[in-house]
Amino acid sequence: MLEGTIIQVLLIEDEDYDVRRVMNTIEPFRDRIVVRDVVADGNRALALLREQPDSYDVVIMDFQIAGGLMGEELIRGIKALDSTLQIIVITKMTINITDFNFANRLIGAGAFWYGTKYPVDIEDYIYQPTDFLLSIFNAYQKKELETERRRSTRKFARTIDRLLEQKQLLGTSPAIQDLLRQIRKIAETSANVLITGLSGTGKELVAQNIHYLSQRKFENFVPINCGSIPAELMESELFGYEKGAFTGASTKKRGLFEVANHGTLFLDEVGELPPPAQVKLLRVLQEGEIEKIGRTDKIKVDVRIIAATNKDLGAEVSTKRFREDLFYRLNVVRIDVPALRDHREDIPGYIDHFLAVFCEEANRPIPEVEPAALKTIVACEWPGNVRELKNVLQRLLFASDARITAADVEIALGRRARKPEEEFALRLGNGEAIVPWRQMERTLREKYFRFVRMRSASDAEAAKKLGLAPPNYHRMCKELGIK
Repeated sequence: MLEGTIIQVLLIEDEDYDVRRVMNTIEPFRDRIVVRDVVADGNRALALLREQPDSYDVVIMDFQIAGGLMGEELIRGIKALDSTLQIIVITKMTINITDFNFANRLIGAGAFWYGTKYPVDIEDYIYQPTDFLLSIFNAYQKKELETERRRSTRKFARTIDRLLEQKQLLGTSPAIQDLLRQIRKIAETSANVLITGLSGTGKELVAQNIHYLSQRKFENFVPINCGSIPAELMESELFGYEKGAFTGASTKKRGLFEVANHGTLFLDEVGELPPPAQVKLLRVLQEGEIEKIGRTDKIKVDVRIIAATNKDLGAEVSTKRFREDLFYRLNVVRIDVPALRDHREDIPGYIDHFLAVFCEEANRPIPEVEPAALKTIVACEWPGNVRELKNVLQRLLFASDARITAADVEIALGRRARKPEEEFALRLGNGEAIVPWRQMERTLREKYFRFVRMRSASDAEAAKKLGLAPPNYHRMCKELGIK
């Protein structure tokens, strides 16, 4: 049992003979249990814990001691200093009685265990010494578990901080600052959220910030693009199925609601949900439970729904393409993400940030953006919003050297045809070594996919323009590294 460990004990006791009885009781385990310090009053005990944090594993204390600070108040004071410290209370108040109210008060204050000091016929040892000793070892184990849990929580918190840093919403404009205030306020609740905004404005980024700032931040954030899944597969994706539920169901499948339990489910392009899926989603929102294919009993789930759309769902409701009752269930709290043209003052900061990120990935120096080029970029209408701006900046890096000129921007925006020699330089990597065909093919395919998506209102529309089924479109985007 706990081989090789030494349990450091702080003893709070104001009677010398009771100190002696505690020492006599732990004597057989003196190589495993060490009373590091003995103090006679509660205030001195708290001062010692402040002076020597992390020096003790277990506190053994008399319930009634001199000095005014004792009992439940002292227990709460110790736990406030270090919640992982385990406290064992010894008292003569429970001799020959069963006082459940007293026990509840001690446990409620934070005590791990309590025991009777002695009946009248025992003078040298704590009453029930075996239970007393076992409680010390058990308290030490609980302390270790609590310490590890707190360490894991801190590690998770650091991970969340890094995620938030990577997914931060950039911008100093009033529009973005107002958006950040809304996100922080909404993150304090568990209400369902509807995020609206044009394509490319960063609706998923807003959803991620809400999740990682909320009480659910240590749980899963599960995104699903409602326009990328065929209608006949939507139910199994959302709710899963049991083994043998239908032909081909050789194993059970967890639905996204189960994966997101206690966390957040992000429904992107929620306006693309087929009518049958809308009915089932409404039932989950109303009852908090899912019906799994092939299972008779329902499964309780606790999931926060954040939905996003670039459509006018009110208009979709009026034309009967979206259920009115589902719309009201989703539209508990609404966030409108501003278009890039409504906060142009943030564009120079976006340029600096994205160029730094792209150049670090490509291991190349950051090019200088000429004032005329910056003016052209800021003046653009950006129908594809931040996503389009990122794509154009990547295109500029691909076609430019140390400087980005206004002419480069015009060409990247498609406003001016590239001269023959410029086309030649672009194809051959601007004078660098010729790359293998497969690499160039991938580059061209990626650029064309971005070009089409930038000129489409949704992923579903882009897939249709390319002549691809939505699942194939999303698979190819994933292969190409396109968000």
